[in-house]
Amino acid sequence: MNRKLRMGMLGGGDGAFIGAIHRFAAQADGYIELVCGAFSADPAKSLNSGRKLHLPADRIYPNYQEMIEQESKLPSDQRMDFISIVTPNHMHFEPAMLALHMGFHVFIEKPITMSLHEAKQLQSKTEESGLLLAIAHTYTGYPLVKEAKNIIQNGVLGKIRKVFVNYHQGWLSTLLEEEGNKQAAWRTDPSKSGICGAMGDIGVHAFNLAEYITGLEVSHISAQLNIMVEGRKLDDDGMVMLKFGDQASGILTACQVAVGEENNLSIKVYGEKAGLEWHQMEPNSLLLKFANKPMQVLRAGQSYLSAQAIQNSRTPAGHPEGYLEAFGNLYMNFAAVISSRFQQTESKLSTPEFQGIKAGLRGMLFIEKVVESHKSDIKWISLS
Repeated sequence: MNRKLRMGMLGGGDGAFIGAIHRFAAQADGYIELVCGAFSADPAKSLNSGRKLHLPADRIYPNYQEMIEQESKLPSDQRMDFISIVTPNHMHFEPAMLALHMGFHVFIEKPITMSLHEAKQLQSKTEESGLLLAIAHTYTGYPLVKEAKNIIQNGVLGKIRKVFVNYHQGWLSTLLEEEGNKQAAWRTDPSKSGICGAMGDIGVHAFNLAEYITGLEVSHISAQLNIMVEGRKLDDDGMVMLKFGDQASGILTACQVAVGEENNLSIKVYGEKAGLEWHQMEPNSLLLKFANKPMQVLRAGQSYLSAQAIQNSRTPAGHPEGYLEAFGNLYMNFAAVISSRFQQTESKLSTPEFQGIKAGLRGMLFIEKVVESHKSDIKWISLS
């Protein structure tokens, strides 16, 4: 394809946390350019944000409806190719549905919607339109996460027995939402965040990572949710026991009141023959453990890694490669598939891969079943 893909953005205006990260990631490889946006629910703020990004005034919109409708009327060589939705959770579903209806691919933040019912509608719309939808499960973009998945697929661990996955933060250890913190305010507000707090915000990442790396689907859960900070409306701590059918069991914890923790996401997987361990805050190392020989430390950027890990590596071995690069890999793979569709040729990547509508649906199923389990006296709740 002899041009960049054209991206429109919903949300992510001046002062927003995740919008700038999405823009950096999308444009990191030179495959995508930002051409338009509706950056805030406040039209004046949207205009100001767009101007700071050097967009022409007629491509800066006051709301998503006008952006999608006006972009659809532009000639095919000018209109956006896809929309990136980086708003709080309550502003995911309707913009995504409208974008798909008007013929645009969608890249969307997690969790995909506010409810499982909405997620199922979005799945139907995606299938009906034949368009692509990607969800921002950033941690699947790390090279050594892909390597861990490949190791398990190749049977190095043998039959999986146990999974431990934890995501611990400390930033909500006080009632930050009452102190003017915008990020805390919407994440702890059920009308904007949904029925879960910590479990919906970071627990869903841990759940996705466990299923992605192991290749197994969680079949049953038993959950406990806690509100540790008095006055908070949604959970800020929780634990979920997992069953992967009859094969394996696991434990997932998500906590945003672990004082002193930053973004401590980690996963350990144990099989009959070996185990592996990965930590998001030390992402360039993957530990491979055996019963009767020394532990191996696999490192990012090395030629001995799998093709998928190498394809998603950006720096020479020994150079720090982290969150922004992993985020960029999501957009790189998404763009590769869209471009190959436009050209009706094979993708420039040998095995392009991103998390799509199925992962989004699984995430919402997890969130709703966690709440159901927490409220129930039944020991195990089926994820079906």
